[in-house]
Amino acid sequence: MGAVFRYVQQYSGASQARIAEAVNMTQARVNEIINRRREVSRLDVYERIADGLNMPDDARHLLGLAAGREKHPGGAAFDLAAFPEVVRVYSAQASAQEEIQEQARVAKQLDILAVRGLGLIGLNDSMLRTHLMRQTVDFRLRVLLLDPEAPVLAARAAEIGESVESLAGGVRLTEARLRELAGTCDVQVYRYGMLPTWRLIRTDSTLFVGAFDAGWEGHESATYKVMETPHGPLFRGFRRMFEAIVISAERTV
Repeated sequence: MGAVFRYVQQYSGASQARIAEAVNMTQARVNEIINRRREVSRLDVYERIADGLNMPDDARHLLGLAAGREKHPGGAAFDLAAFPEVVRVYSAQASAQEEIQEQARVAKQLDILAVRGLGLIGLNDSMLRTHLMRQTVDFRLRVLLLDPEAPVLAARAAEIGESVESLAGGVRLTEARLRELAGTCDVQVYRYGMLPTWRLIRTDSTLFVGAFDAGWEGHESATYKVMETPHGPLFRGFRRMFEAIVISAERTV
């Protein structure tokens, strides 16, 4: 949205004060967005900006919003396009790290689907390790890791050019480090036995989704921020997949 505001300034000559008036914000808030000190993430704010700037329907669709004239058949106000689930795309996990950490700090539950999870939770300098050590007994952590004894582990090791021993050892190290957290919060660790495809980090009603493929690891994948919405299928589908794996997996911690 900062880029949108800058283009509005460039091509219409509108001041920050004029933009703020149009989108029902303060000038200070518009200035923060333009200068990348604040980001827009709430759906209602996207709607307000689109309406205030009189965006055409094709521009609204690029933001994941319904067209200004679209109505649900039968006259209902709801339209699925007005509730986009994918609210941001990051080039890799490193770009999303700060937001993931912020979400983890306030979450009541954290679910992770990974291969070995060392970069996430298994090492002292892992992305989420410090935040997990500060959690209380009311916090629940569930982690799904690739079974180090499963036949597919060899296939995954070959995909990333690593030895089976090294990959399996990484999984076991993460399991051992997670046992150290068992006294601080509710920790549940499971082993799954299928070739990994999706990499999930769920903090309450927000998902960060990446993928595993030949030649790259999960943290190198583009990362999608997916928000839970009233009728969206993505968040529900990934959550259902996670729960199904938990049911069929072997718990180790």
